[in-house]
Amino acid sequence: MGPEETALSHTSATRSTIDVPALLAALPARIADIPALAAARDPQHIALIEDARHLTNAQLVQAVDAAAALLSEWGVRGGDRVMIVAENSIAQIVLLFAAARLDAWALVSNARLSAAELDAVRAHAQPRVTAYVIESSVDAGQHAQRHRASKAPGVAPGIGAWSYTVDPSAQAEPVEAANDRQCAALIYTTGTTGAPKGVMLSHRNLLFIAAVSSRLRKVGPGDVVYAVLPISHVYGFASVCLGSLHAGATLRLAPRFAPEAVRRALADERVSIFQGVPAMHAKLLEHVQTHGHPWSAPHLRFVYSGGSPLDAALKAHVESVYGLPLHNGYGMTESSPTVSQTMLDAPRSDCSVGEAIPGVEVRFVGLDGVEAAPGEIGELWVRGPNVMLGYYRSPEQTRAVVTEDGWLKTGDLARQDADGALHIVGRSKDLIIRSGFNVYPAEVEHVLNAHPQVVQSAVIGRPVEGNEEVIAFVELAASATVTPAELIGWCAERLAPYKRPAEVKVLAALPAASTGKILKQRLRELL
Repeated sequence: MGPEETALSHTSATRSTIDVPALLAALPARIADIPALAAARDPQHIALIEDARHLTNAQLVQAVDAAAALLSEWGVRGGDRVMIVAENSIAQIVLLFAAARLDAWALVSNARLSAAELDAVRAHAQPRVTAYVIESSVDAGQHAQRHRASKAPGVAPGIGAWSYTVDPSAQAEPVEAANDRQCAALIYTTGTTGAPKGVMLSHRNLLFIAAVSSRLRKVGPGDVVYAVLPISHVYGFASVCLGSLHAGATLRLAPRFAPEAVRRALADERVSIFQGVPAMHAKLLEHVQTHGHPWSAPHLRFVYSGGSPLDAALKAHVESVYGLPLHNGYGMTESSPTVSQTMLDAPRSDCSVGEAIPGVEVRFVGLDGVEAAPGEIGELWVRGPNVMLGYYRSPEQTRAVVTEDGWLKTGDLARQDADGALHIVGRSKDLIIRSGFNVYPAEVEHVLNAHPQVVQSAVIGRPVEGNEEVIAFVELAASATVTPAELIGWCAERLAPYKRPAEVKVLAALPAASTGKILKQRLRELL
């Protein structure tokens, strides 16, 4: 097969049908228009399901109106921040649409943040109202208690118990009429260094990703989407939540990943779309195998992995059990989040993160600031309707990552195949330089993850005199017997000498954010 044929075999018919200027022109003014448009199309269609209740499209609109009236009563105006401390739940979604209805900014925060992390975000954002969705999250209840929150009055239809605090001294930001200028959501990144960074995403940022990502996946009213990726994180917010509701699908909300709950939902609840991070797929497969459950997912048609690197061994295992391609993609909070994804009608056999989505441009810049040659590794820069408004209250940090002509510097190292597929090779700051050679942690992690007894791994550099050495942390399967020395031997058979770990450390669980993303900064602190 020649290079032309290879490229053709990966072209997506769906991708080429998307007319970006027409799509942008047709977007609603605000994310809060999504429930109203869905209710106009089909008022009785079930929009949201959680363990305790469900809401139709018409009921979702009623609940949003009722919650917006309460927020307004408590003084929320356009440009105020409304902080929503929650895990995935109906009340959380109602509150984020209610905030948007008032032109306030929805500050979605994961209730599982520690007291210090949550309080740092609250102090930086200065929300007028903080809402705590206590019914579905013990952690939200603890934060509510610490902040002496009051119980919110019930709304009709019921959305579950929540409580709130009001800060009458909060200052509102200016309101912009245009959907590409008005901030809809403020999302704080799981930055592991220094002060929290609040990413301001406009209504157009989020609506563009909701529309494009759901079109590329052909999401429709017949789909039931399993929503376990945190909605407090941009992928769960924009792509899973807004994208699914924009397309008229049903969201099956799960506050936390529990393998048995996922298995039952796939078997019995008509779930057709399941999006997770690699660790979720690995843990689901381990659970099914350990308990001897037969695989049953009669309606499943689309499975996706994102949030951290996918390795070939996991992809092959998932595909053999699920009987479907495992799609992959790449994004970051600052790009709302999607930059690229593999196409539904052109799945890939490799671990590429697919091609840039329609409307998004990419380029590759060397560390010297010069454009990298085609196919060479460079820092990935991105431009399009998905690039953030900036970091809240931090113009200098914004200027450091967004150029004057709108290019977002991702800080990730990547290369592009001739057919347009992107490959992420690692964070520029995670690059390990061993005896003058570049070692990309992802490459070492792929080899370790391919070992049958390894659930997941994380590789970092450790400074030694005049050099850096490769250190690996691994999380093993419950029944594992493999030793660190054997894992080093496994790597020695598969990697050049300079890439081999000097040491392998076994941890009961790798430190991870609520999204499942491994926190390498914690591992550096351990060292």
